[in-house]
Amino acid sequence: MKTDTRAMRIPGGPGPESFQAFFEALDAPAALCDPTLRLVAVNEAFHRFCEDHRATVEDVSRMLVSAAVPADGASCDVELSLAGMPGAVLTLSRRGDVVAVRARNDPELARNRLVLAERALLEQARTEGVLLDLGRSVAEAGGEEELVAAVARGVKELFPGRSFCIRITDSRTGGLTSLYAEGRLKEGAHEPLVLLRRAVEKLNLGRSALPQGRVSVLDEVPLLFQGSTHGVSAPLVASGQLFGAINMEYPEGLDADVQHDERVLLQLASQVAVAVKNAKLIDELTFVRKYLEDLLEKANALILVANRDKQVVVFNQALSALTGFRKEDVLGRDIFGLVPESEHLRLSQVIAAAIRGESVNSFETRLLSREGNEVRVSFATSSMLAHHGEVEGVIAIGQDITVVKELEKRIIHAEKLASIGQLAASVVHEINNPMTAVATYADALLQRSRTTPGANPADQDKLRKILESSHRILRFTRDLVSYARPAQDKPERVQLNAVVDMAVGFCEHVVSQARVSVHREYVELPLLSAVRANLVQVFVNLITNACHAMPPGGSVYLSTRREGEEAVVSVRDTGSGIDPKNLQRIFEPFFTTKPEGKGTGLGLSICQGIVENHGGRLIVTSTVGEGTTFSVRLPLLME
Repeated sequence: MKTDTRAMRIPGGPGPESFQAFFEALDAPAALCDPTLRLVAVNEAFHRFCEDHRATVEDVSRMLVSAAVPADGASCDVELSLAGMPGAVLTLSRRGDVVAVRARNDPELARNRLVLAERALLEQARTEGVLLDLGRSVAEAGGEEELVAAVARGVKELFPGRSFCIRITDSRTGGLTSLYAEGRLKEGAHEPLVLLRRAVEKLNLGRSALPQGRVSVLDEVPLLFQGSTHGVSAPLVASGQLFGAINMEYPEGLDADVQHDERVLLQLASQVAVAVKNAKLIDELTFVRKYLEDLLEKANALILVANRDKQVVVFNQALSALTGFRKEDVLGRDIFGLVPESEHLRLSQVIAAAIRGESVNSFETRLLSREGNEVRVSFATSSMLAHHGEVEGVIAIGQDITVVKELEKRIIHAEKLASIGQLAASVVHEINNPMTAVATYADALLQRSRTTPGANPADQDKLRKILESSHRILRFTRDLVSYARPAQDKPERVQLNAVVDMAVGFCEHVVSQARVSVHREYVELPLLSAVRANLVQVFVNLITNACHAMPPGGSVYLSTRREGEEAVVSVRDTGSGIDPKNLQRIFEPFFTTKPEGKGTGLGLSICQGIVENHGGRLIVTSTVGEGTTFSVRLPLLME
């Protein structure tokens, strides 16, 4: 027999939900007291009991406070002596800190119901304790996997002997992200997700919130585990979104209160759903943050961020690669430590503009490197705003313009060379005629002086110097014309090995003066199309450079070979090699490492131009202390 057992709370007492199980078990007047016997909750039957005896609940509460109650587990009767309630008797029973109060009618029946109420109350307290512990566990979970493990522990403690399955899904796609099963699942039982129709309606979960094809809504949920006879399920819903479901099933022979289990499971599911939602939000925020950090870190641009205190808070890989500083060396340092002192004033003006909310589109400056060098960079700066809109720093995105500046210099240099090319013909004409005369007369005077008895040796030495200097000037003008305006002779079919031998013949005097040896290793090569004189000029220049790069006793190795459709000629010396910092510049016009007066710096530039005009490549490799190899690669004639 069951009556309306809705609890009525007295101000200051605990919430009525804490004692719902107690009141559902009794249809007679019943109440609960705190340890001081002050009434904290009563049911409606108790209210009627007081009204029938023309008393109030407050009257009964005051009377009970003065009563004596036996020790734990015992019970006693307390006779009320209030006006309108003569002979009324209440039975008090203590269990721990809880005291149950019952108006006596049938003592034996009431005693049995009281025992049931106490058991229900203790079970409710245990359930609430498990749910409280579970709430702490899921709140402390470090991720979805830990959260599911905590929920599984709570379900096992709340519902021993049951099989259960916890499925966590993506709220947008419905895809399964986590699965935990306690028991033997049927094949394919974990998907799709099936929800109970009445649970969906009770939670006001709209069909539009359910991913199509991933979730079904039925009047009965199919059993997931082998050997189960029946079961209950609860969807995980928070803020109108579905995050999965918990299914619990009963093996044959298990005695359980299914309605009670379903009620507790729904309460558990509501708590878990909120935790899952929060965990997924944290995962998404963590992913977005990591994505943005990776985007800044690995971007193909220089990215620098400084806060209002001018401390560096972001220093990406591109900046590390450019300056040589590790991120750990820079983060937290003053940004002014990254630029030369001469740039501090300009940099402070840019930072001040950013703090005012102003942007700078192109700010060129210099950054210091770990080696103490400087690199040229260009930045675009803007303000970095906090969530409340206040400027909290400056972000600068830029690029290395060191190469650009170097290219600008080369363009200017190329324009100068173009002008030199235009002037070369007239300059050579104006210089060659008088210098030829100087060289001719100097040579004639020198020859006469040598045959004249008593000639002054000092005069002969002066004539030799005049002759050498004039030849040097004539050689320079000839190289200048060759660089600015290469010969326009027509190509012919030539044998490369013969061209190399011809160049060696022209260099006999250089080889002799340098006191070095020449070694040749040729293979038979097909003919190629080339301007013979131009190729001879290339190899004469390379052999001459090799002789000048070695002390007496060195060796020049000349070899030819075929690689695919190319003929390769290598000129290798055993000299001191080329410094790596000069290796990239040796083909630049007017660049030379020879002593003053020993070279014009145009030879290799002319060689490179001739080889490229033949469709080939001139390549250099060098090892300091071991020597240098120049390789001329030329296309062969295909029959």
